[in-house]
Amino acid sequence: MAPLKISDIFDPAAQALRSAGLFATEFGTPAIRLGVTGLSRAGKTVFITSLVRNLLGDGRLPFFAAHAEGRIARVYLEPQPDDAIPRFAYEEHLAQLSAVEPRWPEGTRRISQLRLTIEYLPRGFIRRTLKPALGLSRLHVDIVDYPGEWLIDLALLDQDYWAWSSQALADAAAPSRRRYAQELMAFLATLDPHEVLDEGKAQKGARLFRDYLAAARAAEPQLSTLGPGRFLMPGDLEGSPLLTFFPLPPTASDPVAALLPATAGQRTRGNLGHAMVRRYDSYVSHVVKPFFRDHFSRLDRQIVLLDALSALNHGPQALLELSAAMTNVLAAFRPGINTWLSSIFRRRVDRILFAATKADHLHQSSHAALEALVGTLTERARKRASFAGATVKPLAMAALRATREGEVKSGRDIVPCIIGTPEAGESVAGVVFDGKTETALFPGDLPADPTELMTQLATTVAGAADVRTIRFRPPRLQLETPAGARPAPPHIRLDRALEFLLGDKLA
Repeated sequence: MAPLKISDIFDPAAQALRSAGLFATEFGTPAIRLGVTGLSRAGKTVFITSLVRNLLGDGRLPFFAAHAEGRIARVYLEPQPDDAIPRFAYEEHLAQLSAVEPRWPEGTRRISQLRLTIEYLPRGFIRRTLKPALGLSRLHVDIVDYPGEWLIDLALLDQDYWAWSSQALADAAAPSRRRYAQELMAFLATLDPHEVLDEGKAQKGARLFRDYLAAARAAEPQLSTLGPGRFLMPGDLEGSPLLTFFPLPPTASDPVAALLPATAGQRTRGNLGHAMVRRYDSYVSHVVKPFFRDHFSRLDRQIVLLDALSALNHGPQALLELSAAMTNVLAAFRPGINTWLSSIFRRRVDRILFAATKADHLHQSSHAALEALVGTLTERARKRASFAGATVKPLAMAALRATREGEVKSGRDIVPCIIGTPEAGESVAGVVFDGKTETALFPGDLPADPTELMTQLATTVAGAADVRTIRFRPPRLQLETPAGARPAPPHIRLDRALEFLLGDKLA
């Protein structure tokens, strides 16, 4: 047994004392860490950019109480508290949206952070009375942006290599994925976990596994449970040896033996199965655990963005995958009520918002149905968090509205529609758009009852889920008017999201 080091005893205590010192320092100016995540193309970057601009500029936020009541005196950016985390490129993203030819910002590929400070007047009578002498209250909001794919990896903390491998191979054989995994599965059929390690084969296996994941995600973006997450979103691990493992099947002749540790002779020379176990364990130790310890476990509030409409376009299997992904995502959280003690030693996420993005791709008459659909997809996850004491809410929103609503006469009927400029190459009913022409489209209607919708999709009822969504170009944002106003991005229910996530902290 290795000798016990003094640091083994005092390091955890020192960490707790540092946390206590930070808490004491921030007592006058409390800080809340807001996690922003979602799977690829859910709109995380746009959400943060619009949120910050609406708070810094002249945003219309009627349902964000502190703002609507005129109690927010000033909002400004400050240096982020964690020097080791890259800064969220807010100014760069804002410049892309305000360019002569505006374009959507690039999506999240690694963790980043931004600190907003809000100066406000409290709502309580006594506090409001004392504040003229004491000054305004302040709140730091530390926004932590990270890929939702990384959340999928947290399930690996409770799995060994062979349990993960079995699940990964079962997923690759699923109808929605098997066509992308054919080359991988053919290669795996030639391998024996007990064969002597050949680094060339190991590299090829990792490449084929990574190519299968990338091809499946590119062709079927609704596939929500593809992982490990760093194979799709490597961040600063691009090309790292930590990403050189892949799932192995047990040997056909002796499936049980493949699950056992290598023998002494094989361990000396090194066999393929043993190498894959070691590399998987290294991935968990050096990638998954540090992300959980240094970033994820420190969150106070969380918003999870869902592209439910894209999943809806791809049918019931995509919706089931999205639901499973959200359940797995929430399993990684530590929901519950925060106390003074938990804020020092073991923070909990006490509010979680599941938000369906791109509500501007539907007419407002379908927004309630979209919100109900999100509630259904996240029902298991929300019940688990609520039982632990957290407050959980579904919401339909658009952080940056790319369309406006209108009406079109069709015969004797007046049909509600949305008006916007589709991206070049998008098509509807054989019409391909040029990316410049504004168009009025009828997006379809969502059934009011999400259970009915899921039943219709599962039974392929004619006309079920008659919703067509395409990508629209972003509106050009104006940074400042001649009169000195600072216009903010148009949105749908961003103010309700802010009220849920921050409202109680500004009371």
